[in-house]
Amino acid sequence: MVDYKSSPQVLEHLQKSLAWTVFDTKWIPGTSSFVAAGAYARGTGALHVYELGDQELTTVEEKEVRPASIKCCTLGASSLRDPHVATGDFEGKLEIYDLDTMKSTFTVKSAHGAIINCIDGIGGSLRGYGAPEICTGGRDGRVCVWDPRQKDVPVAVFEPKAQQDPGDDDLDKGKAPKPVRDCWTVGFGNSYNDEERCVVAGYDSGDVKIFDLKMNRVRWEGNVGNGVCGVEFDRKEIEMNKFVVACLESKFHVFDARTQHATKGFASAVQEYKTTPSFIAMQNAEEEAKKKEAESASATTVWGVKHLPQNRELMMLLGGDGALNLYKYHYPDQRRVKDDGGEDVGVAGTIELLSTKSMSSQPICSFDWSPDKQGLCCMGSFDQCIRVGFVTKLNKV
Repeated sequence: MVDYKSSPQVLEHLQKSLAWTVFDTKWIPGTSSFVAAGAYARGTGALHVYELGDQELTTVEEKEVRPASIKCCTLGASSLRDPHVATGDFEGKLEIYDLDTMKSTFTVKSAHGAIINCIDGIGGSLRGYGAPEICTGGRDGRVCVWDPRQKDVPVAVFEPKAQQDPGDDDLDKGKAPKPVRDCWTVGFGNSYNDEERCVVAGYDSGDVKIFDLKMNRVRWEGNVGNGVCGVEFDRKEIEMNKFVVACLESKFHVFDARTQHATKGFASAVQEYKTTPSFIAMQNAEEEAKKKEAESASATTVWGVKHLPQNRELMMLLGGDGALNLYKYHYPDQRRVKDDGGEDVGVAGTIELLSTKSMSSQPICSFDWSPDKQGLCCMGSFDQCIRVGFVTKLNKV
């Protein structure tokens, strides 16, 4: 049970209705502005920059991108002095825009064979190591790593296993090859020096893979049983500590990445995402029975996860029910123990729900913390609204 008097509270500060669908929102470091990307009704891309005003969100820049809608964006490879946003669209094009001029500075027309579902960047902040890089995942199942200084050719490509050629027996029986599984989400991590760097990727089949960019191989892979909608390391610029996997069917997993067993892999804790009553259910709930029925609603999608920049043990989960859930991870007394063979095995911790807040009648599809102001956040939802919120009492958790 959440103690609302002493726990952090998620508050809505500003809201703005849009004439287009937003798919991604990212805060611009060192500013009071954020980027929102998505799709106009005519199928073209929308790229807007908004700034916090006294009582409303002010549109600073806006650009219509042709020919396709924008699915995802990142500022992870952007510098503070020269902010750039990298975008992936529905036709598989990767493009980088200068936020001061809104002009394209880097384009790969066929980065993927189909829609780019996800994107992440690294190397642009003052902290961390290594060159700026961008990672993309697409419907073609490929995970590609790009260097903005090198056009057209990715620096690393991880191809899907699927689409295996059927054997002679299968051909005789008329069996088709297995379809390629979509890569739904990617995230950088383990970049604690100039040589080490990893990418974690999640797929619609429930597969989760960690790719070692130094060795150019799969470092670990597993399956969580449901499609993976979001993955994130708690910190990109440190040695792998833990990462979170958000899934369909109201589930998310926290993996302890400090100890990898040869056969058991990483220890993990599984948590059921707590759903909240929808706005409609609350309005119509005249009796206590109806309220209980709304609270025990069917499983919802967990659209993503974002760790608080100032405290890596706190994470915000985005709900398909339009709610935000704030969780805290607690480490066990011992993070590793010896198994029967004398090898180290990781021990998973526990997860505590700190706060929950219903923000929209539609799924929260994107969320980002401000790297400068603790608790300040921006988000987008499928009710064609962007919101700026604030989470209180984070320094007391």
